[in-house]
Parts: sequence; structure tokens; C-alpha cells
Amino acid sequence: MEKKDLTQKQMRRLCVMCCLLYSVSYLTRLSYTVCLVEIRRDLQIGESLAGLPVTAFFFTYGAGQILCGWLGGRYSPRKMAAIGLAGSALCNLAVGFLSGIQFIIPVWCANGFFQSMLWPPLVRIMAETLNDFWYRKGCVWVSLSSSGATAALYLLTPSLLAAKGFRAVLCLAAATGIITSLIWYAGTGPVSAIKPVSSGKTPAARTGAGIFSGIPIGAILAAIAVHGALKDGIAAWMPVYMTEIFGMSSSGSILSTAVLPLCSVCGTMISAAFFDRLKNELLTAALLFAAGTIAGLAMLPVCDSRPAVCMAMMTLITGCMYGINLMLISRIPRYFAERGNISVVSGILNAATYAGSSLGTWGSGAIAENTGWVSVVSVWSGTALAGALFLMSGVRRWSAAQNSGKEARYSTASSGTNTLSR
Repeated sequence: MEKKDLTQKQMRRLCVMCCLLYSVSYLTRLSYTVCLVEIRRDLQIGESLAGLPVTAFFFTYGAGQILCGWLGGRYSPRKMAAIGLAGSALCNLAVGFLSGIQFIIPVWCANGFFQSMLWPPLVRIMAETLNDFWYRKGCVWVSLSSSGATAALYLLTPSLLAAKGFRAVLCLAAATGIITSLIWYAGTGPVSAIKPVSSGKTPAARTGAGIFSGIPIGAILAAIAVHGALKDGIAAWMPVYMTEIFGMSSSGSILSTAVLPLCSVCGTMISAAFFDRLKNELLTAALLFAAGTIAGLAMLPVCDSRPAVCMAMMTLITGCMYGINLMLISRIPRYFAERGNISVVSGILNAATYAGSSLGTWGSGAIAENTGWVSVVSVWSGTALAGALFLMSGVRRWSAAQNSGKEARYSTASSGTNTLSR
């Protein structure tokens, strides 16, 4: 059967389906983290031990991204995403019935791998079936939907914890994930009958170092790891920080953390607005890292005396990290569509995120346990500054790579081998 292009209406529907899948994946991804304070109390364990499942999750998620990036370019991305979300849901269900941290750790490891089956195929579907306009819009929508799902989880969790305990949160996330995986699979059936938006000859995929020829990949990967360490490190430990330093209740500290994803919406929109003016993903992200550095330094003198200021600064840092995520994780892979490696590249970039997340989550807990929260805030500030410096070192090379890619696409379009539509 001949494959057909998507209509504008179908592109909009596909964006909505991608938003649904990715937002629910955040419920099954963060369900353990959002209950971290209560889990510590229930299992009577310390910060570093309670954070081990999250660290293990990030490790297997990061490693799985590389493998699933490769698989996502060779097998049905639609089926792969459905299996990933369903598997993640089952891991949530299992943890909901486990009582020892030694059993929770391997199951949450498996959850990390199932989660790694989602992003590379999702990016491939969007890049190969959406035109430039809808791809850019889809990236913003997906980012905003994940923030909305995270906020909903933080807002709903306190009442569930009060009524049924942390296991109810995990079981609810599991049920939502299973239902959504079925909706996704049924609702994206037309994807198999779609041809890529570029109807010319598909370029041969580059391999090895050739994938990143002319790209400042070292600076990009380092900055991505830094942003992951800050984004997930703060999200994981902010409730514990607010409880230990300012005496907030478990429910109150979790509710306070709900402002992180809500303000990340602002970070995403500001990032998109900055990019429209600067036309450079790395420069945009570097400015956001600089803003995060200033917020961390402003928090440092009052990190044990002004809860409102501390909450505002952690919120600002996290919002900046979500804007950076849009630039480095969502937008950059699109440039590799012409090279035939978009699924692989998206997996590698996301792997760097969660290598940083793994270190940041474990490291923040370990530093807090051994030297206190002032040291943690100092490390957060220095980490944000490092991210800005990494990116600034690669801005010129990235600009050159962008211009080279534009010239190549213009040349191809002029010869009639590319029919990208808007």
C-alpha cells in the first residue's frame, strides 16, 4: 500500500498523542521520587539509601537510551513506545507491593530501561512524519505536557499519601500507564501508513564519529549531563530539604515541590522566545545556565533561614533547566534527520541527561548526609556555572554547523530532491 503524507489535522492529532504518551510516562517515572520523604520514613532508611533506586533508574535509563536509540531506528517506533510505557507501568505496580529497599532497587532499574524505550522512537515519529512547523510546535507541547503531568502528580500525591500511603501513588501511576499504552497503540495506527516529510532519497546513516562531524558534541553532552544533574537532583531532594531545614510536613514539602514543574512551563516558553531571537540553541541554553547560577548564588546566604527565597530560587533553577532541555534534547536531534541518525542521536543525548541525573540525585543526597545542605547549594551553583562555560565553548562551532546544514538543505531543495512542506 502506498504511504501518504499527513494532513494538518492528522499532524495536530499526532502531536496530541505524543503529548499524552510522554506526560503519562512522567507519572510512571516520578512516582517513586515524589514519595521519597514518605518512603524514607516508612522503610526507616537514610537519604543515600532511599535515593539508590532513583540512581539505579537513571543509570539503566541512560544506558538503555543508547541501545533503544539504535533499535528505534530499525523497528516499529509505535510498538516500541507502547511496550515501554506498559512495562514501566508494571514496574510501578510491582513496587507498590514490595516492602524492602533491596527488592525495590532492581525493579526500579527495570523501570529505567522501559522508560528508555520511549523518547528515541517518539522523536523519530515526530521528525519523520511532521513538517518543520509542527515539529517545533510538537517539541514545545511535549515539554509542556510533561511539566503539567509532573505538577499534577505533586499536587495529587499528598492526599493519596494521607489516605492510603505511598503504595497508592505507585498503583495509580501503574493503572494510568497501562490504559495510556493501549490508547497510544490504537490512536497511532495511521503512523504505519505515513511516509517521511522528506520525499527524496533518504541519506545513508553516518556511523561512529562521523555522526557528529563538525558538531561540538563534547560541549553539548557535558552541558546536557549538567542540566540533568540539576533538574532531577533538585526535584528529588527539594521535599527532603524543605522538611529537614524548615520543618515542613511531608505533605507540605511535596506540595511546595509542585511549583517546580508549574514554573518549568515559564522556562520552556522563555527558552522558545529566546531562541526565536538568538537562533542558536547553545547560546540560548548558556544564558539559561547563567540565570541558574545567579539563582543558586542568591540562595546560598539564606539557604537555612528564608524558606520562601529558597523555594523561589530552586524553582528558578529548575525552570531554566527545563528551558535547556527544550533546546538541547528536543531541538538538536532534528538537525540529524538529514544525516539519517535521529533516533540514535536522540538516545545518546538523552543518555547524557540521565548520566547526569544519576550522579546529581545520588550526589546531592550523599553531600547533604555528610556535609549539610549549604554544601549542596554551593555545588548546584558551581554546576550551573560549569554548564554555561561548556556551552559557550561550543557556540561558534554550532553556528557554523547550523549554517552548513542550511546550505546543504537549500542545495538539496533547489535540485528538487526535497519537498519539505510547511
